[in-house]
Amino acid sequence: MASRANNLPQNMQNAHMQPQEQRLPPTSSIKVPEPVIQFEATVTGQFFRRLFQIIFYVQLGLIFILVITLTIRGLLSAANHHHFRPREWYPPLLVSIACAGFVSLTWQWITFIKPRKAIKAAFWISPLLTCGVGVLHVLIGSAGSLAVGSIALVIALILSLYSCWVTPRFEYAAKILSVSTAFPPAQTTGFVLLWVAATVVYCSFMVMGIGGATATRTGIDILFITVIVLSLAWTLQVIKNMLYVTISRVRYLNFASGEDMDAEVALRDTFRHLTGSVCIGSGLVPVISVIRGSSRAINLFARDSDEFLFSCADCYSGVASCLIRCGNRWGFVHVGVYNKGFVQASSDTWEMFKRAGMVELIDSDLTGAFCFLCGVAGGSICSLVAGTWTLIIHKSYASAVSIYAFLMGYFMCRIAMAWQQACVSAYYVAYAENPESQRFDATIPARLEELKRYRD
Repeated sequence: MASRANNLPQNMQNAHMQPQEQRLPPTSSIKVPEPVIQFEATVTGQFFRRLFQIIFYVQLGLIFILVITLTIRGLLSAANHHHFRPREWYPPLLVSIACAGFVSLTWQWITFIKPRKAIKAAFWISPLLTCGVGVLHVLIGSAGSLAVGSIALVIALILSLYSCWVTPRFEYAAKILSVSTAFPPAQTTGFVLLWVAATVVYCSFMVMGIGGATATRTGIDILFITVIVLSLAWTLQVIKNMLYVTISRVRYLNFASGEDMDAEVALRDTFRHLTGSVCIGSGLVPVISVIRGSSRAINLFARDSDEFLFSCADCYSGVASCLIRCGNRWGFVHVGVYNKGFVQASSDTWEMFKRAGMVELIDSDLTGAFCFLCGVAGGSICSLVAGTWTLIIHKSYASAVSIYAFLMGYFMCRIAMAWQQACVSAYYVAYAENPESQRFDATIPARLEELKRYRD
């Protein structure tokens, strides 16, 4: 059967796809063959994919050199001047990173076996933990920590109100999560363990550089720390989305046509052919998601306001709606399956959702919010562990250490949860391409009917 998959026809028309597309080279062992169609990427698209791939690898190399340099310089400075205490700065952060690995693996395991309980826990525990982080920063007492603590308390209140607002959607969120993740790819557990372990090592390495920059306390060190944190965020986003693209490709093929693709081969294809698109998407999706979320919040508060403010909110919402078509996480599914550029993939998947009448369903889906709150909860736990420890042994380090711990805990949890979010995205995209397929149950149609009744 694998030999049949390796001789698939290269130019067959797909009834469900408007643009012409190209599947990745058929290097996988697939049980059921499927037509493959061609997609000729534009010269501009190929250029940007290659450019971002080069930028990503170059920045990794430069950051590696910078971190080693800062670490050596910091240790020498600590030995000579004694104003930086490595034994009080590094251990809380390194322990919090190990804690992040444990929490992230535990959280995704609970989500797999008890999705309903995991969703309720994420929406109700994350505001409490965020409040705890805010209280911690207030107790630290410095001007910066008071500002961070105030922001954390406001965010905790907002998250609590949001959790109350979306409570009626919990049942559907748990159902779609259960249906789409019922039969994960065979290597999923190994991939998650490998990804989390690699992230633990990478974060520990980056902490050494941040500590080295903190030790010398020069003006340029603030710039160095900012560069390291930005590189850390982008790299961990790319790691998360590499896993996302790999798993969504495997699950999409299974949902759409019953194919069982080797996830290890899919991962190898992702590294070989899709790194550039993943890097672009990893930069665009967080920014567009923030704009999209803020536009929803503004529209909610502007409904009863004056006409001018309502017009501004409506204009901002229009910009956000345009941007979401150019960059959304569902586009990663077509990136993996058809080897498209990220912007083209996002546009095509959004148009499919519109044709299938699923835009309202996608907008109300809680999977993204659930994974985000899992990250917030994991980050808050790590922040409390590192911040409380540092507050006891060296108060002046507590604020910065707790913030770094939060960021690493957040991203680690997002990486561990990526495979489940990928399964849900693949399910939605596969359904949108062929809503009449007998491979899908009544989960989405029933929800669409429910939303229609609510709208009417």
